[in-house]
Amino acid sequence: MYHASITPEHCPALVLNADYRPLSYYPLSVWSWQDTVKAVFMDRVNIVSEYDRVVRSPNFEFKLPSVVCLKTYIKPPKFPAFTRFNVFLRDRFTCQYCGTPEELTFDHLIPRSRGGITSWENVVSACSPCNLKKGGMMPAQAHMWPNQMPIRPTVQQLHTNGRLFPPNYLHESWQDYLYWDTELEP
Repeated sequence: MYHASITPEHCPALVLNADYRPLSYYPLSVWSWQDTVKAVFMDRVNIVSEYDRVVRSPNFEFKLPSVVCLKTYIKPPKFPAFTRFNVFLRDRFTCQYCGTPEELTFDHLIPRSRGGITSWENVVSACSPCNLKKGGMMPAQAHMWPNQMPIRPTVQQLHTNGRLFPPNYLHESWQDYLYWDTELEP
């Protein structure tokens, strides 16, 4: 339960598409309380669930939404955007050479200095020591091969990997809309 002493900054809203699925899982689609209130007043979302926390003006009182649903459906992309976070998520936040989760960077299998491009099929997660060790060499020269060859993942593949890394914050009102369970019933 949220009491008045909890600041609005600690009340993000889960944003669902018009089909009641989160807009994104990784990162989880959440809005700040300010963006959520603005979307409500612009009539772009429906309020699905609320916090106990209230914000007030001199002549108005408003319960902060904890879950909102877009009124217009946004078609999700089949393939996710190529971003550092998504590459790390595809590779399960581990170095593809030694398996450590520490100091992750990008490594180009075919180095850029040898014509390699920055793409899903040429970039893997690598820790800084492994990346420095491989340097500008080809995998065969460095005797370093990734644990799994890089591919362009689908959104579903990233969702599957992302379930291994639930967000740090999950309000109880969000549970019905997410695919992971923080508490399993017997």
